[in-house]
Amino acid sequence: MKGAIILIPFPYTDFSATKLRPALVLYENKYDVVVAFISSKVPADLSHPDIPVLQQHRGFAESGLKVDSIIKLDKIATIMKKYVVGELGELTSEFRAVVNEKMGEIYQI
Repeated sequence: MKGAIILIPFPYTDFSATKLRPALVLYENKYDVVVAFISSKVPADLSHPDIPVLQQHRGFAESGLKVDSIIKLDKIATIMKKYVVGELGELTSEFRAVVNEKMGEIYQI
């Protein structure tokens, strides 16, 4: 499941509610998945933790996403696997390499 794009009820940052949306699986164990939020609102000026997944990119079709999107590596949550609604697709090895590099830049302590 690691590298998969799944559909989950993703919590708002204030925990007031959740919204069904796509997310990238960064890690999984027996009961949980750690995921990064995916948004279809692609700003003109991306922030450092954002990775664009655009229709013109090779590998877009494999993602299962329907429109240009961004993976927001600064919006991460741990979700129980039982709440995964479905799997849309997965990232290609090229996209995974970009995610891994960016994760190293952002979360290196």
